[in-house]
Amino acid sequence: MTEFDDHLWMTRAIELARRCPPATGAYSVGAVIVGADGEEIASGYSREVDDAVHAEESALAKITLDDPRLATATIYSTLEPCSQRKSRPRTCTQLILEAGLPRVVIAWREPSLFVADCQGFELLSAAGVTVVELPDLAEQARAVNAHLSV
Repeated sequence: MTEFDDHLWMTRAIELARRCPPATGAYSVGAVIVGADGEEIASGYSREVDDAVHAEESALAKITLDDPRLATATIYSTLEPCSQRKSRPRTCTQLILEAGLPRVVIAWREPSLFVADCQGFELLSAAGVTVVELPDLAEQARAVNAHLSV
């Protein structure tokens, strides 16, 4: 993927985040999984199917973990994947690792509003996943979360 592609797909993820019903206790996040061929495999957003679903979780639920495209795909998420979670047994970081995604692109790191120290970026990197941050798109991702004090 090129830097242009990363910006294009993150813009798509930000558009998805705008679909999230605002919630006082949760971020509005969008996620897109893109194959090495540049085609969208799946997408999702926070609270898409229930009040607790996260964007990455929603996108990953739309494909099977044995889909061979995942081995070379990139997931774009407007927020750093969670590393702690109360509403589900597995975090988005764990789900991404289980899916075998080799590359994650985020717009911004999770602030300490709900979790004191999110470790998604670090845990993914330590597991050998390439993690790219696009700070020039962080403000657009934050703007979708104007309902929170971030």
